Amino acid sequence: MLEVLQYQFFQNALLIAVLASIAAGIIGTYIVVKRMSLIAGSIAHAAFGGLGISYFLNANPLIGGIVFSLMAAFCVAIFRKNARNHLDTLLSFLWATGMAIGLVFIFLTPGYATDLFTYLFGNILLVSTSDLWMILFLNIIILITVFVMFNSFLSISFDEEYSETRNLPVTLAYIVLFGLIALTVMATIRVVGILLMIAILTMPAAIAQLYYKTLKSIMLASTLITFFATVTGLFLSYYLNFAAGPIIVLIISSIYIIAIFLKNIENKI
Repeated sequence: MLEVLQYQFFQNALLIAVLASIAAGIIGTYIVVKRMSLIAGSIAHAAFGGLGISYFLNANPLIGGIVFSLMAAFCVAIFRKNARNHLDTLLSFLWATGMAIGLVFIFLTPGYATDLFTYLFGNILLVSTSDLWMILFLNIIILITVFVMFNSFLSISFDEEYSETRNLPVTLAYIVLFGLIALTVMATIRVVGILLMIAILTMPAAIAQLYYKTLKSIMLASTLITFFATVTGLFLSYYLNFAAGPIIVLIISSIYIIAIFLKNIENKI
């Protein structure tokens, strides 16, 4: 069974599983605590516009995706307060427009965009060495930023109003946090793809939140859950000759259902 570990593509996939789990576990915790799953989904889908343009220009799709997702994150952070009750409209605009731009440029590109559609549905076994280095770089940025701004993120996560009364730079903190969500989207996109992105960004953290209360504990548990699901799904997809993304999400969903069931039993005892 372990003979597959001798292949370079599978080694790359395992490394991506580790890196994606760390990014998703940490940033996913903020998404769940602040209930920002719709924001994360909009940023993820907006990134597809950059992927399509990069493909049209024969450039690395991850670069265009990073640019577009960061632009979307900045827009949400800046207009979050002003939009107020219309925030859902802004998110829908970014979601739909990003996808539309990406599809237009795909259709303008000669040939069939097979590689690009792996960003929609994910295919961790097709990760290249250049993708691996770029995702490693994104992870380093995410880890350093969270370490430096941990207290600021903690403050806006649990008491945004109090943070404002203390004259803390709330808007700046949101710009950085949403920017990290954008980078996390790009760091995990090859694992499950844009269409299943929300699952890996929210469900592991939601599972961890059932049993842990501190932010650091939730991050650690979420990272371990994501890593287990990703590696297990990776092996299953290889031997079943099936797409890894859906299997990974189904594993996470199964863990989520079991966790809720066990928690309900625990509460009744």
